[in-house]
Amino acid sequence: MQSSKTPLAALTLGAIGVVYGDIGTSVLYAVKEVFHTGHVPFTFDNVYGVLSILFWTLTVIVSLKYVVLVLRADNAGEGGLVAMLALASQSVKDKPQLRQVLLLVGIFGTCLFYGDGVITPAISVLSAVEGLEVVSPAFRKAVIPLTLVVLFALFAVQKRGTSGIGKFFGPITLVWFIAIALLGVAQIVEHPEILWALSPHHALRFIWLNPGTTFIILGAVVLSVTGAEALYADLGHFGKRPIRLAWFAIAMPCLTLNYFGQGALLLKDPEAVKNPFFMMAPEWALLPMVVLATLAAVIASQALITGAFSVTKQVIQLGYLPRLQVQHTSVKAAGQIYMPFVNWGLFIAIAMAVVMFKSSSNLAAAYGIAVCTDMLITTILTFFVIRHGWKYPLWLCVLATGFFFVVDFAFWASNLMKLFEGGWFPLLIGGAMFTLMVTWHEGRRLLNQALRADAIDLPSFLDSVFVSPPARVDGTAIFMTATPGSVPNALLHNLKHNKVLHEQNLFVTVRSHEVPWIGMDKRLQIESLGHDCWQVVIHYGFKNDPDVPRALQAMRARGCEMESMTTSYFLSRDTVIPTIGSGMAPWREKLFAQMHLNASAAADFLKLPSNAVVELGSKIEI
Repeated sequence: MQSSKTPLAALTLGAIGVVYGDIGTSVLYAVKEVFHTGHVPFTFDNVYGVLSILFWTLTVIVSLKYVVLVLRADNAGEGGLVAMLALASQSVKDKPQLRQVLLLVGIFGTCLFYGDGVITPAISVLSAVEGLEVVSPAFRKAVIPLTLVVLFALFAVQKRGTSGIGKFFGPITLVWFIAIALLGVAQIVEHPEILWALSPHHALRFIWLNPGTTFIILGAVVLSVTGAEALYADLGHFGKRPIRLAWFAIAMPCLTLNYFGQGALLLKDPEAVKNPFFMMAPEWALLPMVVLATLAAVIASQALITGAFSVTKQVIQLGYLPRLQVQHTSVKAAGQIYMPFVNWGLFIAIAMAVVMFKSSSNLAAAYGIAVCTDMLITTILTFFVIRHGWKYPLWLCVLATGFFFVVDFAFWASNLMKLFEGGWFPLLIGGAMFTLMVTWHEGRRLLNQALRADAIDLPSFLDSVFVSPPARVDGTAIFMTATPGSVPNALLHNLKHNKVLHEQNLFVTVRSHEVPWIGMDKRLQIESLGHDCWQVVIHYGFKNDPDVPRALQAMRARGCEMESMTTSYFLSRDTVIPTIGSGMAPWREKLFAQMHLNASAAADFLKLPSNAVVELGSKIEI
């Protein structure tokens, strides 16, 4: 989270680069795709109508829904679908069935984020590189290879972190916004009458005269608001005020000027509909604009990749994905992480999308359905937050979210028409992620259930052990256990094979909660079991970074001195055995067993010192 001492100007500049990179590149393809559908006859009235619809879509969805309403629903200062999901589930915690439904809906929305995460970099970079075709048709064959090279370079540098180049994101994106605004102004000056399209009556007239066509083109119009979810997702990084200031002072005016500039160009030259964005540029500026567009697309993609790392880490801590390797790329910023599996998995899926769809127009057919579903889910979750969490009157909640629900539903329904043209692709990715997540969550529940069934009560067991105590050796033993109050398998193995007990014994459980942050003052829950034994529960929020040795330093105040050279961490490495019977379907149990086997070591995830970890295996049937 950004320090409150960081100047507003610096935070606003950062928000321009990270938050608005995606929506800033939508000018490359949104207008082109609306007319590319072939459903809108090219007339002056239709150009006015389409531009008016674009402008009021930006106003209603981005300005009113996200900037004014949704940004208010922060979860301890954090935003994003995971934070909203946690907020909504807390709001209805006294209604377990409703809470379970909302959790599944929210998790499905989070899964669709990965589908969006594949399409966004693909369409952004591809549409930027396609500007070369406007420079010269000879470049057409180079577009796809060059796009793949740019994307590979982007993913290859992720392991180095973004702290070095991140400081350039804001300035470059600001230059991009100024450049697209100037391109628009140059065209508007020639046809200032295009500004009449700001009036909503042009949009309403178009909708009234062409209801069927309007419904069809909403699937292309929604391309203008892709990236709106980033407004909310990056709330914790920048805060509400910088995000709002960046939108109303820079992003929205520049986007509006560019869209209206494209409209003015189309009034002058209908043939420019092939690529109105790049055809606005004078010949001398064409190549520089292609380079700048590519840089802007890379920055937009970078923000989404970083978001994928962050969301995956949060989902892991909420218990819906197995542990994955996490590398910290900055000693100063805890949030800057790199996840190799997520990084290269995303790249492979994006490369497949580029090769399969071949052009930004084809990708536009795949784009939108995941975004609209996420927008719809955000609206639904917002209702439960403001109704059950904030206790607003029902009529006000229905009024506030009902309007946005109708708008989101119209866009979503329109995008369903693109299902067989390419919309299936992000849904397939989201569906695969959803299967993995619910399988892991249910598998963990069955595993813990099996462990509890065979569990021995810890206090009673210790009482019996100390009736005739084994030999005690110097140092501290820390037994990691999933269930507080139960005897860890590692302790049983240690007593059976080594026949000793350490001088101090800690039985530690790590718990993740549906809040972003838990402070150090609430981190530990300690219960003395006597004989220098303690039951310890360590609490983390889904954005906290688990660090067990650091958290346990607070035990010194309880008289438990832990020297690093004489402290050992005992973990049970469970092997899951799928069985026929109750539980999940056999294929899901096998999938869970494989995921459990391939999960990153708990020692790495919990930051346990590698030279002090003892792992003892056991087999568990589910």
